[in-house]
Amino acid sequence: MKTFGTIIPIVAAVGASTALAGAVAPRDSDFQPVTIKGNAFFAGKDRFYIRGVDFQPGKSVVIVASSMDTDGFNITGGSSDLVDPIADIDTCKRDIAEFKKLNVNTVRVYTVDNSANHDECMDALKEAGIYLALDVNTPFYSLRQDKPEQSYNHVYLQNVFATIDAFHKYDNTLLFFSGNEVINNVATSVTAKWVKAVGRDMKQYIGTRGYRAIPVGYSAADIDDNRVETAEYMNCGTDDQRVDFFAFNDYSWCNPSSFTTSTWSQKVDAFSNYSIPIFLSEYGCTKTTRTWAEVPVLYSDKMTPVYSGGLVYEFTKEGDDKQAKFGLVELDGKDLTERPDFKTLQKAFTDVSTPSGDGGYKSSGSASECPPKSDTFLEDTDALPALPEQAQQYFKNGAGNGVGLKGTGSQDVGAESSGTATAGSGTVTETASGAGSSSTKKADSGSLRAPDMSVAPLVC
Repeated sequence: MKTFGTIIPIVAAVGASTALAGAVAPRDSDFQPVTIKGNAFFAGKDRFYIRGVDFQPGKSVVIVASSMDTDGFNITGGSSDLVDPIADIDTCKRDIAEFKKLNVNTVRVYTVDNSANHDECMDALKEAGIYLALDVNTPFYSLRQDKPEQSYNHVYLQNVFATIDAFHKYDNTLLFFSGNEVINNVATSVTAKWVKAVGRDMKQYIGTRGYRAIPVGYSAADIDDNRVETAEYMNCGTDDQRVDFFAFNDYSWCNPSSFTTSTWSQKVDAFSNYSIPIFLSEYGCTKTTRTWAEVPVLYSDKMTPVYSGGLVYEFTKEGDDKQAKFGLVELDGKDLTERPDFKTLQKAFTDVSTPSGDGGYKSSGSASECPPKSDTFLEDTDALPALPEQAQQYFKNGAGNGVGLKGTGSQDVGAESSGTATAGSGTVTETASGAGSSSTKKADSGSLRAPDMSVAPLVC
């Protein structure tokens, strides 16, 4: 749902019948980074389910105009009032008080100022038992749907890597999104290899810099045309090419509904053999009154063998009348007012219980087969573009300072890829001398798929 508005760029510990109210991530004294094992997340030895909200106040990524050219690419737009919601400690503490009322363990933020200091807010989130799911793009530093080859360049990657530099040190950085809704129709599926290349580069940067192996994945749009093909594409190929998780936005459960009527049952079936974690990066249909009847289903044994929870869209009321329906709270300057959806979601999260044990996850699996080109998925190769030559320096020397929210943009400048990468070229073979370290154990990004990682805190 959140889409950049420039030229559109492209747990809980579970015992028998443990209520989610008692299963929020541990407080600071025993806080554990989250790891991946098979197709699930784990906090220590316990299955971790994402239970959270999407969070981006300030009209920061609102499309102000939009039109489609004959090829189906969104070519007109704008952005305004960019705000980093976790850079100001006063507003952060205000919002955390509401997150605690909702009993969430994760917040997703779509845009941050990578030149700002986030120590206080990240520490406050950690103290509240809350993890961060972070998008690494900004409206002007991101892939363009209509010109992915041009916008995949070293200037763009420098800013992505600088965001990783800014957040790798926090134990409660849960994961990074390499892209959000870049593929949002059939025509834009031609961008798939560029999106996947960004994820590969992020994983290699994390590993080469000696950071904790924070998972990297993709957030897909709510479209039926090629959701499964996109998921398969992101999880096919060599380990260095594959994402660590796949998430998608899903607004198909519009109350009154059910597991079958909403088509959630069909999606569970479609992903039943998927080998990496899946979760909903956005959900909460507003076509009817939101009663949150989908919440207990999402965390039931109907879905937990395949899904690892989800993120409700969205925390703050934003945008026009249609967009505003999603907001759980309304901001007026520094003041915050809870809207009706907040109370019903609070009750839903408090009342729901998770299955006992490990939720029926799959402890092992294999890469997906790369999907063939089709009428609905236009990507015609599983070969990825090579890393731009000028971006090689960042692996050895670091990315340097982030440009924050005031940079002039990367989409039309920078050295582009000069060819096709060899499969496996993104594998981490050495750690850069003098590279920074995280506060927890470091690991090669490839180790995210080790047979058993539930006891080593490699991922946050």
